[in-house]
Amino acid sequence: MTYLFEGSVRYEDSTGTTGVLREGGVEWFKVAHGAWHGGGPGDTGRTRGFQLWLALPPDEELGAVENIYLSPDAVARDGPARILVGHHGEAMSSLKAAGSLNYLAVRLRTGESWRYEPDINHTVCWLALSAGQLLVPDTVEAGELAIFEPSNNPINIYAKADADFVLGSAAAHTHDLVLGKYSVHTNAATLRAGERRIDEIQQRLQNEGRLSVAPTTWKRV
Repeated sequence: MTYLFEGSVRYEDSTGTTGVLREGGVEWFKVAHGAWHGGGPGDTGRTRGFQLWLALPPDEELGAVENIYLSPDAVARDGPARILVGHHGEAMSSLKAAGSLNYLAVRLRTGESWRYEPDINHTVCWLALSAGQLLVPDTVEAGELAIFEPSNNPINIYAKADADFVLGSAAAHTHDLVLGKYSVHTNAATLRAGERRIDEIQQRLQNEGRLSVAPTTWKRV
């Protein structure tokens, strides 16, 4: 999942989908059994945002590829929070994640406070700050990632300076994670199947002239 606080990026994937992701928009790209994805600078200057990678459960990791692109006005909001996945307050994202997860993009002005209450089964929680400075209650600076102790306790956040950040909470992943060169699966067999699929797509794209032998702007996911 990609979300931009500022700027724009071009995207293209091996299904043939292309476009421009703009500030406040969301790219949801479920790789599942394998895909190629790439892009580059958009039509603006500075670009700033986050990309989150999520592990899939066994029944989805070799399933179909899914790509959904939401314009800024299609992203649900609750106060200062945009609901990228899951829900918050009365707002709910249109995207369906595997497992129990909330993922929010939040913008606070200097002196503002905000309170987040995780779901009862969300004992994993993290926050990454793109710009500004926060108290949570310890100080978090721009560029830092804060990982909270396992708990579903509410989190009180205070902006010491204008702040853009993402915050996620989730139920703990209950499956093993097997890491490859560019894939994550729940066992070695599905990892091998996924990597074979990616190699097949690479060969097809090269045969179609859409990918050079030594790609520079494409990445395997």
